[in-house]
Amino acid sequence: MDRNDLRIGDAEREHTMAALREHFAQGRLTHEELDERLDRTLAAKTARDLDQVTADLPGQGQAPVYDAPDRPHQWDRDAWREAMAAQRQQMRSMREAHREMRHQQMHSMRESRGHRGGPWRRHRGPHPLVPMLFVLMVLGLIFGGFGIFKVLLAVWLGSMLFSMVRRRFHYRD
Repeated sequence: MDRNDLRIGDAEREHTMAALREHFAQGRLTHEELDERLDRTLAAKTARDLDQVTADLPGQGQAPVYDAPDRPHQWDRDAWREAMAAQRQQMRSMREAHREMRHQQMHSMRESRGHRGGPWRRHRGPHPLVPMLFVLMVLGLIFGGFGIFKVLLAVWLGSMLFSMVRRRFHYRD
């Protein structure tokens, strides 16, 4: 298959359009010719179509990939690897800066509230189970009688005592 019959991409079209604009700036094309050739360039599907758009103009109007059909297009792998390494390093430094910022924010928040422990120790009231036990105790008294009330009262008093002791030891200065 001839290289000029291969499909082209946006980069090749953009290169040809830039060349057409340059020819217009140098006075080789009128405004109407420029518009008509830009439309044909945007509609081009192969390198041959682009060649026909710029055939009567001096210089090469197509992308440099097609200048040497016997040489395949090669990526600069070293430059790509360097760019990827730089991007990974930048992401690492951003993550580290984010961690440091979060650490400083938590530290300043703890100091402003007088906390010495982690963020999980902000809760100073009774355990969330204590109010639920109180509600169960009242419901037990109403619906279950005095026997269930005594059991729930003992559990509630024990949980309150445990909560006070725990709070006393965890928030000591």
